[in-house]
Amino acid sequence: MQTINTPSGDTLVVLDLDEYEALVDAAAAHDVMARIAAGEEELVPSDVVDRLLAGGHPVRVWRGHRGLTGRALAQAAGISPAYLSEIEHGRKAPSLATLRRLSDALSVDLDDLAPAAPGSLRLPDKTR
Repeated sequence: MQTINTPSGDTLVVLDLDEYEALVDAAAAHDVMARIAAGEEELVPSDVVDRLLAGGHPVRVWRGHRGLTGRALAQAAGISPAYLSEIEHGRKAPSLATLRRLSDALSVDLDDLAPAAPGSLRLPDKTR
């Protein structure tokens, strides 16, 4: 590390790139931890990540992680338990509005429930 005093009286610090990158990483980690402490972010357990990576339906995985029954999630999202079951088993693609209600009920971002396969999300029909 080297310091430089400018003619205006400011002191500048010159760091090796590795030292600078370590400081940036530490600041980013601190920011993440502050958001977690404030309840703005959450740590996701590895078993949840493993289930998602193994192809588990995101709605079903998050419902299980939140400890909700199908009936409770369906009620919170304003849909029928049968429709929720069809979504979770991949037999029906939810509309974007339904996916939004599910994400709100599960307290996750909409993109956490994004379908893995293209075309598996039903968009509203604009002709109605």
